[in-house]
Amino acid sequence: MAGHEFFDPPDRKRPVADPTAAEPLAAEESRPSCDPAFKHGVVVGFDGSTSSERALAYAIGMAYRSHAGLIIVHVANRLPTTVWAGCEPPVFVDVPDHRTEVLGLELACAEHLSEVPWILVERGGDICHELEEVGREYAADAIVVGSTHGLVGRIFGSVAGRLTKRAQRPVIVIP
Repeated sequence: MAGHEFFDPPDRKRPVADPTAAEPLAAEESRPSCDPAFKHGVVVGFDGSTSSERALAYAIGMAYRSHAGLIIVHVANRLPTTVWAGCEPPVFVDVPDHRTEVLGLELACAEHLSEVPWILVERGGDICHELEEVGREYAADAIVVGSTHGLVGRIFGSVAGRLTKRAQRPVIVIP
């Protein structure tokens, strides 16, 4: 995969722990780290479907034209499962999703991605929330998603529709 590594110069000042703090540098460690090469990049949701491939193609062109990095996000499924003891409310369990590895290998071999720096980010949970969260972490200029077709999207609402209502940055929906 394409990516950039930035090495700290030896004269760079490192954060110094406060000796009176309960956990030194806790605030620094809790913040998600993201590669500065992808700051203000283009986030695209990708699951290998036809609509997500069209969204990826559009996002590649957008990143290329704006000289930005491309953050490809695959959100793994989470399935509700009941907890047997005590009739507690349902909890969500991460289901192993080997699809991310397959998608990563396919993307690594794709010629059309050679023009832009890109990374593949795997998340688990609600697709809308995770796309917006990645967009926030990378201060993305836009989020690109494919439209949802079919009965499931009509009944439960499409990812694109929900994302356009809640996102704090521009959302581009590719038909």
